[in-house]
Amino acid sequence: MTIAGSDSSGGAGIQADLKTFQELSVFGTSVITALTAQNTLGVDGVFPSTADFVKQQIEVVFHDLPVKAVKTGMLFSAQIIEEVVNSLREKDVLLVVDPVMIAKGGASLLQDKAVEALTTKLLPLATVLTPNIPEAEVISGIKIKSEMDLQKAAEKILAMGVKCVVMKGGHLDEQGTATDTVFFADGSTFKMASARIETKHTHGTGCTYSAALTAFVGQGWSLKEAIIEAKKFVQLAIETPLNIGHGHGPTNHFAYKLAKGVCEVNIIES
Repeated sequence: MTIAGSDSSGGAGIQADLKTFQELSVFGTSVITALTAQNTLGVDGVFPSTADFVKQQIEVVFHDLPVKAVKTGMLFSAQIIEEVVNSLREKDVLLVVDPVMIAKGGASLLQDKAVEALTTKLLPLATVLTPNIPEAEVISGIKIKSEMDLQKAAEKILAMGVKCVVMKGGHLDEQGTATDTVFFADGSTFKMASARIETKHTHGTGCTYSAALTAFVGQGWSLKEAIIEAKKFVQLAIETPLNIGHGHGPTNHFAYKLAKGVCEVNIIES
């Protein structure tokens, strides 16, 4: 299940999630938190669902279908977050939280007062949190400029109740390499390094990564294996762009299957 906003351009949000689920051979269900009018150039409008309707969507799906894993994306408001928490609290599912806050074009996708609800109510339920650096800074309250900052921020996030946090390093200034660092609540950690791709076609990368991770854990993969394989999925999606749109174009959700999952990701054990 994906609980997220709809992207009318098809590159991110619910649409990216369902495409990813389909490519990875899992059946996707969706709960729409908001409609957006957007394209690769930016978000022109947001029309949120009511919190009650979000809850209704979740409950009717769970009543009928055997949901194994859930991911959240754009949740928009504190009220929606609270209803998601109320609905999922007693459900036996793995929960992947992608803390969507800002669109590629700069539009805010999470109200300021919703950040507190995210950190205090949703994160304690999360199996995995997948923030980029700016999102990790907002959640932790720590400015991340170094490896030490990264670790401090991760430790603060884990203290909120998350079992694992994948700190995506795309925003860090690394020469030729993009490195994600994974921290577990038991103190273990590892890094995933891949070639940095010079491209503007990165619309929906966060949604796609978290959706792939959700699909793999939903199929019974171990958390570490799922994190690594999801990295391969999104890396291939970025490496082979579709080159459509006049702004931040979408990634290629077909790429993983076409490449048979073959992708170079260097795993660095701590």
